Amino acid sequence: MEAAEGVDPVPERAEGRTVTNRPDQRPDPPHERGALDTVVVTGLSGAGRSTAAKCLEDLGYFVVDNLPPELVATMVQLGSRTQGAVTRIAVVMDVRSRAFSADLRAVILDLAMNGMRPRVLFLEARDEVLVRRFENNRRAHPLQGDGRLIDGIVAERRLLAGLRDEADLVVDTSDRSVHDLRREIERAFATGGELGGAQPLRATVVSFGYKYGLPVDADLVVDVRFLPNPFWIPELRELTGEDAEVRDYVLAQQGAVEFIDRYSEILEIIGAGYSREGKHYLTLAIGCTGGKHRSVVMARQFADRLSAMGVRATVVNRDLGRE
Repeated sequence: MEAAEGVDPVPERAEGRTVTNRPDQRPDPPHERGALDTVVVTGLSGAGRSTAAKCLEDLGYFVVDNLPPELVATMVQLGSRTQGAVTRIAVVMDVRSRAFSADLRAVILDLAMNGMRPRVLFLEARDEVLVRRFENNRRAHPLQGDGRLIDGIVAERRLLAGLRDEADLVVDTSDRSVHDLRREIERAFATGGELGGAQPLRATVVSFGYKYGLPVDADLVVDVRFLPNPFWIPELRELTGEDAEVRDYVLAQQGAVEFIDRYSEILEIIGAGYSREGKHYLTLAIGCTGGKHRSVVMARQFADRLSAMGVRATVVNRDLGRE
């Protein structure tokens, strides 16, 4: 099948591999894609569209599911009028719109002609894999009707054949886990990625007081009660870990800086592992008795170390204002 005018065809699919129609796998320059970064996610039912949508949402895309093709252009135009509030849109399309294939191809060409060319991500899998996934979920195929499950899959593959040829990225998910698919999408669509570097890890460093309980969302908990408590120093009691006097006192204690150095090495290992497994958010809880002195100082120190590792770190002093 010939590709539409102005769109390079995708090479024949290599089993279990990703296919792109750009030899260097680099994105269109922003001025060629338009001010709004738009991705259309489509492909075979059961091939992983929901996972792709969640991943793109984590990457900062405003995700719209099952939007009729004729409204895609309207959505893109509305997004371009938000004065920077919306810069990335992902539209998830499927065959619930029966005129889907022809309509969406026309929309893509129309957007391209108006300087807002979207990138198309097409997900697919082998027939036997799709059958197994539908059977495991006890779902009927949307095109199955009164026929067999395989009939619906074959009909959908035939319907989407032309659209697949126009995709910027074709991903076969047959032999990929959910984590593998997320990594593939991140490589392509994260800022600086092949179509758009993996997404940097984000960390929230929470200082807290043990007497008020552990933070319920903590991934890692660090106990800094082994350091002398500034509360027992009269001139420091009414100050907090945000004051220079308290900070200097805490960091001058034996083992304080060494502990930060050693645990930072552990955090670097953990952060790299989280990124490999597709986990992009880390909550590190730093606790002392009241959450006012030691934990506040150490939370800032660990946030600075994480930032130096390329992690986007934010400090939250949960119990600082408590009596």
